[in-house]
Amino acid sequence: MTSGHFWGNILAMLALVILLCLGVKYGLDWYTNHGEVVVVPNVLHKDFKEAEDILDGLDLNIEVNDTGYVKSLPPNCVLEQSIVAGEKVKPGRIIFVTINATSTPTIALPDVIDNSSYREAAVKLRAMGFKLGPPQYIPGEKDWVYGIICKGKQLSTGARVSIEDVLTIQVGDGRLNENDSINYTEPEFEYYYEDEEEEEEPVEVTSETPAPSTPEGGATTTEKPSASATKPATPSANKPSAPSANKPVTPSANKPSAPAGKPAPAN
Repeated sequence: MTSGHFWGNILAMLALVILLCLGVKYGLDWYTNHGEVVVVPNVLHKDFKEAEDILDGLDLNIEVNDTGYVKSLPPNCVLEQSIVAGEKVKPGRIIFVTINATSTPTIALPDVIDNSSYREAAVKLRAMGFKLGPPQYIPGEKDWVYGIICKGKQLSTGARVSIEDVLTIQVGDGRLNENDSINYTEPEFEYYYEDEEEEEEPVEVTSETPAPSTPEGGATTTEKPSASATKPATPSANKPSAPSANKPVTPSANKPSAPAGKPAPAN
């Protein structure tokens, strides 16, 4: 009894394992469409709506992941597809496509106005995808960029410009405009002289004449000043010397002379 029950459980377990293996095998084949393939069609240069209908009829999905621009092709047409035509894929596979933009792309104008030379600006703009026409020369510093014109309008830094529009760069021709003003400041110079001599002021010399002395007896004796007192001394070049006339000459007749009419006493 016990042995029969044991072998029954073993057989049930084996049957369950076999059923699980068959279920996994056929279930995965059904879920992954095993053995079913779809050939990817060519939808390049077709309108997006038309390409979507074609792929949908083959149980394939389509999704836009990028846009481009080709001037010769109509807008919204397929430019690229992620899986090339002729590849075999499972049904339900997503095909990513790039479509043509409905309008021309625009690019922001970089900071080249009054900030670079003509050569630098032209190289930078062409590298970004802009189209350039012949430059327009205006009075100003030679080869310096003063402005950019597009369709007759002045552009500023950051303006959005279509890559199909032609830009005209305004470049200085090296001539000054008549409205330009030049401010000239004369430099200041300081002059230095070596061995500069100071001018000396002449010294005025005055002579003093001594007052006449009155001797006893009423006679007046007048002493003439010496020659050195009447003629001022010539001052030297560096320092004026004190004239001898600064001091009055002492008269030799300090004693009164004998009165007129009387003989002088004998010594």
